[in-house]
Formats: sequence, structure tokens, C-alpha cells
Amino acid sequence: MDPFARLGLRAVVNAKGRYTTLGGSLMAEQVLEAMSAAGRSYVDMFELHRRAGARVAELTRNEAAYVCNGSAAGLFLATLACATGPDDVAIARLPVLGDRDEVVIHRSHRMPMDPAIGLAGVRLVEIGNVMRTEAAELRAALNARTAAVVYMAGDFFAQGALGLPETVAIAHEAGVPVVVDAAALLPPVTNLWHFTAEVGADLAIFSGGKDLSGPQASGMILGRADLVDACFRHGSPHTRLARGMKVGKEEIAGLVAALELYLETDHDKRLERMDAVVATWVDRLGMLPGVRAERSFPNSMGQPVPRAVLEVDPAMAGLDARELAKRLAGGEPSVLVRIRPHERRIFLSPDTLDDDEARLVVERISALVTGRG
Repeated sequence: MDPFARLGLRAVVNAKGRYTTLGGSLMAEQVLEAMSAAGRSYVDMFELHRRAGARVAELTRNEAAYVCNGSAAGLFLATLACATGPDDVAIARLPVLGDRDEVVIHRSHRMPMDPAIGLAGVRLVEIGNVMRTEAAELRAALNARTAAVVYMAGDFFAQGALGLPETVAIAHEAGVPVVVDAAALLPPVTNLWHFTAEVGADLAIFSGGKDLSGPQASGMILGRADLVDACFRHGSPHTRLARGMKVGKEEIAGLVAALELYLETDHDKRLERMDAVVATWVDRLGMLPGVRAERSFPNSMGQPVPRAVLEVDPAMAGLDARELAKRLAGGEPSVLVRIRPHERRIFLSPDTLDDDEARLVVERISALVTGRG
């Protein structure tokens, strides 16, 4: 029986995107099989972490890697690692931090997930404002107490911040590591080594449950070997502060399988398929009364993923964008779309849908706009 139905829930058709609130992504059979197989055996978890980390590092062209239980946990672990290094004495003293108890962050990079940084016991030091940041402000914020600079990657955070190469250069002049939160920054696949091996950031954190299509409760910390080793020493199965950020053997096996599959995928072909879906949406939905449809590229994070954007004129369509989204969600099956507050636009993402679901989206929107739904 459907496990959601047993709990009185229903699955949804997700045209919104890869969000934690919707369970992240759907996993391929190879990933599910790896997790199922891992669940049937005991294993030395210390050794599993070491071996899996080495495999992930090899695949992503990084010095080292650690599999964590999501990007927020990755931020927490990376912050602890930068504060203590792989020093077992300093780690054992936690939650009492030593002298490195500050983390610098652009004000324009503040977001709802950054409390994961503060959970490590550090103080966040903001630089700049939402409009701009001067290099001198970063230099002035760096001192002997600075454990790290945390940098939120993606076009969404670009305004008001220094570029990552300049941030890395200034931080490294002061001997301070840079941690990049790249949780949703796949695709492109090259980001797996771009931020670290190419730009020079010390650590980069990725979600395992978004475009990678691995377990939702998984993630990767990639980069500098000594800091990755510190993440390992802080995390489970060690009985240290981060033990609660436990990742199971099933998630580790699933993450490795998902990464291997992701690197084997023809991403150009994926893009062609997504473009074809969006082109159909724009063509079909753009003919509806009161609906203007167009292709949007890249997406809001700057990723090479196309979307369809629908602008709805309620005078002609008979309902506004918010009402359309509400009726789509309330129908059978429930179809979820992205809509920004106080806007007349709906965003449709093709990468989370199969072909039948993509056609269903057209049918449901068409029926609601023409009064047949």
C-alpha cells in the first residue's frame, strides 16, 4: 500500500522544483537498490565514512570529502571544523570554543538556513549591506578570532556581495578559510570541483537530495583534506557535539550511488528534454485567454535549467495567478507550482516531472483557465 495513503496523505505532481518541503527529489532504482542493500548488513561506520569520502573526493576531483546528512548539517560541521581544525583536544572541549569563534558573512547572504552556522557557538560578523560590499570591509572584519568566511553561492545572493574569487583571495591573505554553501548549485556538474579546485575555496557543501537525486537526508562536504578530516572527527559515529547530525549507512550508500549515476548522465540531453517540455508549455499555454507564456533561463539560482513563466491577466483568464495556483493544488491529483508573493506570475519547472505529468500540467491549467476545470 502507498505509505502516504496509509497516513491519510496524497502524493503531488511537482511542477514547483526541488524543495525540501516537497521531499527533495525522486531517487533512481540504482540509488534505492544501494540503500536497500546497505540496510541488510552491518558495517564499521568509521571505515564506511573514510571509504565513502575517498570515493566521493575521487569522483568530484577534490582533495577529500565527507558525507553528511544534508547541507544545513554540512554548514554546522564545516563551521566546527574551521573553528577547531582536526585537533582532538579542541574538539573534546566543545561546546566551549577556543579563540576562533567568529564567522564572517555578507549581509546580503543572510538567509533562513544560516542559524546552522550559529549552532556551532560562533558569532556571525556581517559585512556590507544588501546593495554593496567593499573589499576593505572584509579585510577589516578578519582577525585572529575569525574561524571562517561563509559564502552563499548562486545568482540569488550575488547583489551586494563581493565575488567569490575576490573573497577567497582576501580571506587567504589573512589565513582564513572560505566555506561555500552550494547546496542547490547543481547543475552544472562542474560546480562539484569549480568552487574548490578552480576558485580556491577551502570547503564547498552540496545537497544530496536536490538535482543529485540522492537521499533527501544526505549531503557532501568537499575540499581541503585537513578540514574534511575535522568534519569527520566532529561527526557521528564519534560521540562529539555533532553526533546528532548522524547520517546512516543507507544514506551514505545512496549518496555514493546517486553521485556515480549523476556523473554518468548526459546532461546536454537532459537540457534538451527540459527545453522541449518548456517549449510545449509556452506554445500551448500561451494560446489561453489572458495567459502570456515565455521561457525563463537560467533559473533564479543561475542554474542552466529552463522554466516556463506564466503571467495571468484575471480580467481575461477569469482568475488570477494565485487563485490558479490554489485550484491546481486543490485538484486531483494535486499539482504544485511556484508563485511569488504579490505577483501575477507562475513558474513551472520541467526537471521534476515525467512526460505524462508534464502533459497533465498543460491539461489542468487549460481546463481551469477555460472554465472546464
